[in-house]
Amino acid sequence: MKRVLIVSPRFPPINAADHQRVRMMLPTLAEHGWQAVVLAVDPEFVEGPLEPDLLLTIPSDAQVVRCRAVSPRLTRRAGIGSLALRSIRSLGSAGDHLLRRASFDLVFFSTTEFGVLPLGRRWKRKFGTPFVIDLQDPWVNSHYAETGQRPPGGEFKHRVTQAVAGFLEGRTLREAAHIVSVSPRYPEVLRRRYPDLVDTRFSVIPFGGSREDFEVARATEASQSIFSPGDGRRHWLYAGTAPPGIRNALTGLLLAFKRAIESGIVEPGSTVLHFVGTDYALAAHARERVAPIARELGMGSSVAEHPARIAYFQTLRCLRDADALLVLGWDDPGYTASKIYPYILAERPLLSVLHEDSSANDVIRRTGSGVGVSFNGGSATGEIAERIFEQWFVSRAFDKVPATRWDEFAPYTAETMTKRVAEVFDRVSSDKSLRRNVT
Repeated sequence: MKRVLIVSPRFPPINAADHQRVRMMLPTLAEHGWQAVVLAVDPEFVEGPLEPDLLLTIPSDAQVVRCRAVSPRLTRRAGIGSLALRSIRSLGSAGDHLLRRASFDLVFFSTTEFGVLPLGRRWKRKFGTPFVIDLQDPWVNSHYAETGQRPPGGEFKHRVTQAVAGFLEGRTLREAAHIVSVSPRYPEVLRRRYPDLVDTRFSVIPFGGSREDFEVARATEASQSIFSPGDGRRHWLYAGTAPPGIRNALTGLLLAFKRAIESGIVEPGSTVLHFVGTDYALAAHARERVAPIARELGMGSSVAEHPARIAYFQTLRCLRDADALLVLGWDDPGYTASKIYPYILAERPLLSVLHEDSSANDVIRRTGSGVGVSFNGGSATGEIAERIFEQWFVSRAFDKVPATRWDEFAPYTAETMTKRVAEVFDRVSSDKSLRRNVT
């Protein structure tokens, strides 16, 4: 068995999006010849909700090494919440110890805490171990500067973090043995920014979908309190953050919904649009992101927003209980909507409204798992609303469970994605030129 050290600062029982790839890889990674040791931060020092049931998806023999970090209770007084800043010293020391004590074929970083990625350079130089980066979001993110939208956390903090990112990104990516990206857009942008990063240094591998997660949700009898199925109304669900970049897709949906009521396709008061986990902030500080826009459009009575993030298995229960599911994308073409896989597996009427360059559009088309409405940077909200009205409301697709082609879904499962990541590991570990000789 080859050995990989996986760095995933947030890890179960923390409920977080950026450990999903690692969590779903662990059950089958050994089948592809790789033994993993996960390096994570102790949950005591990680901000975010705990969900112990997530541990049921981790193999009992999985080795997880946890380290301490500076308490957020101390750093929040200075306005600093970054887990990377609070944990990088401890992660570095723990990684030094692991790499010094045992032989690893490579290090795999799978996290959106970009500040820990430079540890790969440190360990490559100290121990000669190559590293692979899983790029789940842009590290240097020009989206807010290009669109003029207010970034989460505010302008000043965003400028500071982006200045640091600009300094570290090129140095780190150039030394990485390989870069896995969830979106085909990210390698395109990076190759323009760093022409010496050739195509062969990248692999586009999205997150996968896991039927096993739905089985765990059923076995644990996960419940949800967001809405009451069977109360005589239709409940449509959007689960996930609602950043400023989602406004065009959201406004298009609400305008189309309003027209459907006015035209008699939808009876007034019969359908509620639920938006769950829409804010980035912790539960106590979560603010509504969707309801104010709905009220501006005169649709406030049709929208129910729960801005705080809810448990993962509670979300899966919501997906299964809902009468229809909604996926609304950013006006950023790099947005991949990895949530599309559990939405498809929930087997409910599905509407996606995504940028035309989003890779999730291809998934829906190939699998026939829902109605896909696309837009581009020049699309007016009225145009988006018209497409949604025709394809979703006039056709009454919201009443029809899609006949998903499950044979076409096979390439998008967690098992398939794990196999593809393992193939990247094999290529990196077999290239002896990537291992630096250390004396």
